[in-house]
Amino acid sequence: MPTARVAQASDLGRLLSLFEASEVSSIAQPRDRAERIWAEILARDGVTVFVADAGSRLAATCMLVTAPNLLRGGRGHAFLENVVTHRDFRGQGYGRAVVQAALARAWAEDCYHVLLQSGRADPRVHRFYESCGFEPGVRIGYVARRPT
Repeated sequence: MPTARVAQASDLGRLLSLFEASEVSSIAQPRDRAERIWAEILARDGVTVFVADAGSRLAATCMLVTAPNLLRGGRGHAFLENVVTHRDFRGQGYGRAVVQAALARAWAEDCYHVLLQSGRADPRVHRFYESCGFEPGVRIGYVARRPT
């Protein structure tokens, strides 16, 4: 099974290539803006990006955001975002590796739960999340969009 690791500064180019190949969203442009954002992500407490390598390429990634909490007996909570697996590497365990690494980190940090939202309609994506331990329908998600 593939393994995941914590991303490092030198991963930015390969990470942007992975995002460009995905159907998720557009990437930050221009490159110097992406570099500033990446430096901020790497420096921010409570934010960890996991990646899985496939030779010279990144096959998958996700971002774990953890936060302290005064409820739930003081146990923190976490959010999983930006889960992306390159289409060439789907079904090979790369996505599972990064998600499992993120969950392991959240549990090690004594988080009460990890929340994940998906905007994808593909039922295979939802089956994947469920197979990783996420339960659908436990909560109702809401989104507030920035006013234009």
